[in-house]
Amino acid sequence: MALSADQLVTELPGLLRYARALTRDPDQADDLVQDVVVRALERAETFRGDASAATWLHRVMHHRFVDLTRARTPEPVADDELAAQVEAAWRDDSYTVDALAVTQRAQERDDLFDALVHLPAILRSAVVLHDMEALTSAEVAGIQGVTLPAAKQRLRRGRSMLVSLLADDSERLRAAAGVPMRCWQARSKVDDYLDDELTAGERTALELHLEGCPTCPGLYTSIVGVTEALGRLRDPDSVVPPALAARIREVL
Repeated sequence: MALSADQLVTELPGLLRYARALTRDPDQADDLVQDVVVRALERAETFRGDASAATWLHRVMHHRFVDLTRARTPEPVADDELAAQVEAAWRDDSYTVDALAVTQRAQERDDLFDALVHLPAILRSAVVLHDMEALTSAEVAGIQGVTLPAAKQRLRRGRSMLVSLLADDSERLRAAAGVPMRCWQARSKVDDYLDDELTAGERTALELHLEGCPTCPGLYTSIVGVTEALGRLRDPDSVVPPALAARIREVL
């Protein structure tokens, strides 16, 4: 069962939306979509229908985008350093952000996109696929070619980094003791909490922690606000511009 041209055309708006979120540049997004269309047609016979056409095409785009990013920056030291800094910050019980400031920035489309493009390519792809395109963690894992735990870790790291990028680095509060769970334990469970994948006991412990902790509620509320804002970026009425449509028609 080869991929048909009709299936490809049907998925173009979603592919373009994904490409624009990855690149934040309309011209680069158009080039990426055209590149993926060419590659998809060349490999159409390899599509067996084990996954949906949308998942298969998003997988092609993800890997092509990562390859192009790595070609431009073969030694992404800055990405590694940024990821390590954010991870260290979120492990610090005294770290928090101004939830109102973060969610307000997330409401600004340009601010949100600008923060997105500062995420490492793999983390950016995971966050966009899950929170903007509304795919499950399992589907993200399939697209990125990793295990489910690895996909969840990428999503957690991407969300954490996005919140930190949207926040002012000077916004720090000192955490208080006497609340259930360590802050890092609570923060590492937020994504599963949002996906309703915690046991009743874990959910209760996390909610009690959020009630009593002075720092984690701001981070939790920011993640919820940013995640909801990303979801709103998914425009179901997305259309392919005439210029790009003409390019795709030439390829088809």
